[in-house]
Parts: sequence; C-alpha cells; structure tokens
Amino acid sequence: MKLHEYQSKTIFSSHGIPIPQGSVAENADQARQIAAQLGKPVVIKSQVLVGGRGKAGGIKIAATPDEAEKRADQILAMRIKGLPVRKVLVDEAIQIAREIYLGIVVNRAAKCATMMGSSAGGVEIEEVARTTPEKIVRVQIDPAFGLLDYQARELAFAIGIDKARVRDFTAIATGLYRTFVDTDASLVEINPLVVTAENKLIAADGKIVLDDNALYRHPHLEELRDIDEESLSEKEARKAGLSYVKLDGNIGCMVNGAGLAMATMDVIKFYGGEPANFLDIGGGAKADKVQAALEIILSDPNVKAVLFNIFGGITRGDEVARGIVDGLKAIHTRVPMIARIVGTNAEEGRRILASANMLTAETLEEGAQKAVAAARSIE
Repeated sequence: MKLHEYQSKTIFSSHGIPIPQGSVAENADQARQIAAQLGKPVVIKSQVLVGGRGKAGGIKIAATPDEAEKRADQILAMRIKGLPVRKVLVDEAIQIAREIYLGIVVNRAAKCATMMGSSAGGVEIEEVARTTPEKIVRVQIDPAFGLLDYQARELAFAIGIDKARVRDFTAIATGLYRTFVDTDASLVEINPLVVTAENKLIAADGKIVLDDNALYRHPHLEELRDIDEESLSEKEARKAGLSYVKLDGNIGCMVNGAGLAMATMDVIKFYGGEPANFLDIGGGAKADKVQAALEIILSDPNVKAVLFNIFGGITRGDEVARGIVDGLKAIHTRVPMIARIVGTNAEEGRRILASANMLTAETLEEGAQKAVAAARSIE
C-alpha cells in the first residue's frame, strides 16, 4: 500500500524529520488560503500515486496566493497517467542548493533492511543505479541493533554531507529508520533530501510503501488508503481476502499458495503463454472464496483461458472444485477452464470437475500446455 507525499511527510515529521511548511488542499480556494497563511512563494504539488508528476505538469510554482489558486485549479483538473488529481500539497518554496537521495528498503538477499544514500538526488534512484551506480552508497542495518550512529555518519561522509550538517543528517537518517520500523514499511524514501541555501537539511519529498500483510497492526494507516489507485478487481479481491495482482497476459491463474502461484506463472511463460494475473486464494479457502476469485479473474476481458493449480493440503480439492463449479453457474462464461488438483480429496475434486465438462490435467506442465493452447485457439 502506497502513501501520498503529504501523508508520508506528516509521518516523517512525527519522527523528527524536518519538512517544509505547508498543508494539503482539496480545492483552489483552500490552496489560496494556505499560500496566504504561509506568506511566501509556494509550490503546488499534485497528490497522485505515480511517478513523473513534474513532467506531466503536476508540480507548479506560485509567487502569490492568487497565482496559487490559479495553479491549483489547473492541477486539480488534471489526470496523470490515468489517475485523477483530487488533492494538492501547498508547500513553501525552498531555495535548493543541493539534492540528495536517502531511502530504506527490505533487502531480502541480505536478510535485513538496507539504507541507501546518493549525492545524485532529485531523480529516480533506479536511473542512478543504471547510469552511475558508483554514486549509491549502501548500509546494511542489523535488525537486532537498528541503525547505528556511526553507520549514519559514514553514509553522510560518503555522499559528501558538509561536516557541519553531519549531526543533522544522522538525526534524519535515524528518524527515517524509526519510520520504517514503526510503520512496517517495505520502503521509505526522501527524494530529494534538500540542502537549502541556508545550509539546512529538509525533506522536500517523501514516499512510504507499507507491507499489506502488516496493516492489521496499523488500522490508522489502513484508513489512509487511496481507493483511486486500485482497480475494481483489486478492491474486490481485498474485500474477499485474496492476494491478487493484475498482469498483462491472457491466461488467468488461480492457485493456493504464493510460491505455487509464482511457479505456475513461470511454467505458463515457459510454454509460451502470458499470465493475466497473480491470484493466491490461500490455505483453507472454501467454495465461496474460490467462486469470488473466479469472478475476479473472469472480469478481466483479456482472459482467454483459466488455469487452476490447486494443492490439497489445508485447502481440500473437493471444496475448490465446488467453488469452481458454483462460480461457473453464476457467471456463464465460455472461457476454457483447465484444472490440476492434487493432494487432499483431489480425486473427488477431479470427479466434480469432470461432471461439469472441464478439462483436467495430472501435472502442472500438462495443465500449462493445455491452457496456452486453449488461449491461442481463441485469439
């Protein structure tokens, strides 16, 4: 789950990270009032959960409250990469002397969080990694000890922070790590961390990506979810308790278990197909949940075939089969279905599916090949 810039910076501020003065506005009149209260030039920033806002015209400078109202009205009428702009952040304009990148991500290979800093701030860190990787400095954070002061200082010196500002940088880095831990984030990022003309450090932009699996511990953060970011199918999947990600292919996948789902998509691609989604119904899924998953898959008009790959462990094969059959009764689709069920009550599950005239497969390879062939026959 992604947070907007204004939400992220508010959380940063609560952890001692300096941010610009400003507030969020939902209409042009509010933007004018905020600019008048600040009494200085402001920057009007669209609040949408996509990159490239500046290039799209979603960030503008305003010298006066009247100009702030005009700029906000223009931005609030925009759609950026398909998303409507419903709010703008009105921040004081900062005199920038230098831009730095500072962020923390989950490093699965190192089995810890990694803090990254770069002297090349203000641009996407992926672009820096591609063109000038030597400008990225990394610090591995031991989860038992957290970010240590000496690590933050070493990072500061490595990216060229002025000696007089190292203490401030260390405090910001520590606050960013506390934010990362306290919110159960998978990514926290300040880009840019600005060195102002007065030689002060301030977080001019902010980004937080939360771990969805930990949101039950943070109901106040769950309330910050932007429903515009989600497709209708993703909203329905969340309501049904399903792990679903829409992809660009034409073979729908329903699998119980994230690892099995990844393997299923890999095998589909191996045989020349393209998965239309990642969908994990989880362990212990009953017929109603399977039916909801099938309805979500078939709501995608690109789906030309559906492959079910079910391991009957906690989830019984016959329960999944009944969910598939019940779902088909409610949807009345002609999309070909291929099912591979093994494990607990698999034989009964295959019998139920056979009675519904569905294609079955003994192995994942066989199922993937049949799904790819079925999708191609419809194209």
